[in-house]
Order: sequence, then C-alpha cells, then structure tokens
Amino acid sequence: MLKKVLIYLTVFLIAPAIFVLGFVAFEGEKYAFISLAMALAACLPFFLSFEKQADNAKKMIIIALMTALSVAGRFVFAPIPFFKPVTAIIVITAIYLGAEAGFLVGALTAVISNFYFGQGPWTPLQMLVWGLLGFVAGLISKPLLKSRLLLWLYGVLAGIAFSMLMDIWTVLWMDKGFNFTRYWAALLAAAPVTAVYAVSNVIFLALLTKPIGSKLSRVKEKYGI
Repeated sequence: MLKKVLIYLTVFLIAPAIFVLGFVAFEGEKYAFISLAMALAACLPFFLSFEKQADNAKKMIIIALMTALSVAGRFVFAPIPFFKPVTAIIVITAIYLGAEAGFLVGALTAVISNFYFGQGPWTPLQMLVWGLLGFVAGLISKPLLKSRLLLWLYGVLAGIAFSMLMDIWTVLWMDKGFNFTRYWAALLAAAPVTAVYAVSNVIFLALLTKPIGSKLSRVKEKYGI
C-alpha cells in the first residue's frame, strides 16, 4: 500500500512539481537540470514497483528496448510533421508491462530523442506529458486490452491531451506566466496539429498493438515477468 502511495505521489505530485518549480525558479533556463530531475523522478515509480530481484534485469532490458523503439519511431517519421508512433508505443508498453513502465518509457523517449530534435525548456514538459499518458494507459490497461474501440478512443484523447498540455508551455514561454486568453488562442491555432496527433495515434495503435503486444506477452510468459 505504501509503495502505491509513493508511486502515485511521484507521478501526479512530485514530477509535475519539478516542472512548475523549475519554471518558476529558473524561468526555463536551467532545462538540463530540470530534465535530469524529471528523468530521476520517472525512474522512481518503476523501481518502487520492483518486487522480485530476479525479474528486475529482464524487465529493464525489455523497457530499454521499448524506449529505443519509441525513439527510433520518432526519428523514422521525422519527415512527416506531427505524425509519429511515439504515443502508441508508450501506450502499448504501459498496457502490457504496467503503468510504471509506461511512465518511464514516455519520459525517457522525450529526453533521449530530443538530443536529435533539440533539447530545450519544453523537454521537461514533454517528459511529463508522455509519461502521464503512459501511466494512465497502464492504470486502465484491462479495458484497453479488451476493446480495440476503447484503445483507439484513448489514442484520440491522448493526442488531444498532449496538444493541450504542451500548449501550456507555449503560453508560459510567450507571457512568462499563464494567460487563459492566449491559451485558448493557442489551442485553436493548434487544432489541425492536434487532429494529426490523434489520427496518427489511432493508426499506429491499430497497426502495432497486435504484433508488439503478442511478443511482449510471450516474453512475459517465458521469463515470468
């Protein structure tokens, strides 16, 4: 019980607090430090979820592979703006390996891939948002695994949520504070991009869930993870 409380506190309180305090204290200028703190916070729920020492290394290897696949997917589809398999891979990881794994893969995907796409003050929020999308998917994994329609609906909602949450950074960057009028304007301006995010999530979930999920299931069964 204490473990679960600590995991939820880390994901929904400590990690968001790191971003907020980092912005307030450093105005986004110390983003490398904030990103490092966010990466450590992302690891904490995963390590707290460990129970059997023998399974740790196996699960970490699988999560490292899923992170690499997510990062590679962002690279491969770089020429197509906003059309990426990242969220789909994070969600698949979460529903088969657990919420903590989804949070870790989401956060690490952002910070690692941004070494290519460009690190910046937006990186910590990307880490947090992708991590949260993975964590929530893991929490509701049973209904998502049972119904493709629910899974695809989650993909749509994840695309909308990603855009809405990232636009918070847009407003903070422009106004050095939160302005509701500018936020709504940013949401309207980003509507076409949000639509592409949502559609791409559904497409990649439809294409990747079965092949990747079946392999993850076999690995889990074979190694008792």
